Amino acid sequence: MKKRRSVIPGFGISLGITITILSLVVLIPLCSLVVFSAKLSFSEFVYTVTRPRVLSGYFVSISTAFIASLINVVMGLILAFVLVRYDFKGKRFIDGIIELPFALPTAVAGISLTHLTTTNGWVGSLFYNLFGIKIAYTRIGITIALIFIGIPFVVRSVQPVLEKIDIQYEEAAFILGADSKTTFFKVIFPEILPAIISGFTLAFARSIGEYGSVVFIAGNTPYETEIAPLLIMSELQEYDYSAATSIALVMLAIAVVILSVNAIVQSIVSRRVNGLA
Repeated sequence: MKKRRSVIPGFGISLGITITILSLVVLIPLCSLVVFSAKLSFSEFVYTVTRPRVLSGYFVSISTAFIASLINVVMGLILAFVLVRYDFKGKRFIDGIIELPFALPTAVAGISLTHLTTTNGWVGSLFYNLFGIKIAYTRIGITIALIFIGIPFVVRSVQPVLEKIDIQYEEAAFILGADSKTTFFKVIFPEILPAIISGFTLAFARSIGEYGSVVFIAGNTPYETEIAPLLIMSELQEYDYSAATSIALVMLAIAVVILSVNAIVQSIVSRRVNGLA
């Protein structure tokens, strides 16, 4: 039997190229954080990353990112379902603009959202005059900015999975007497659950480190709307590279934990779904 030739180089060469690219693009830049942080003693490092203002920055970044990601899960699921299951005029246009936050410079998004949500803006004035709610320069504004940049991750994670689900399973459930709610939670939801978790995690991890679209709308009030990435930039502007890289190292650790938990949860969910199938 003739051995099938691979279109790519052998395993050794391919692995070497992969490790080289990964090292140059990811590992070496990340290792620099450890190198700069190592200039501080352990006690200095702990003090730097646990100052009240820094802890407040972590809390603002994580809490607003978590809330925005939860909202994105609901909105993204609805958008993905509409784009997959319905045909209507302008569908391709809507499908295209979902990726706009990927291409749009984050600073442009931040400036646009800020002007829109201030007390003099179209949306901000409406909420302020009717309900007395301020959006810009509050955590609500930060959350809205994070929803804007995170929604594509959920839609693009769920949409391909929905497209692959055979509608015959849903029809069979209806024939057997299941209503729409039961069909969704028993037939569709188990299939898309890993994709939902993946989209949530990607949006969450992306939102925690977001700077450009948030810095304008946040107001940057210490202990209120100051985010962790802004603290890093503040330290860099003061040429305190050790403090900046120490805070960045903590943010990196948080991102690694989030992605690790995502991998574990997805593995468990996939096994259960496959076991039920």
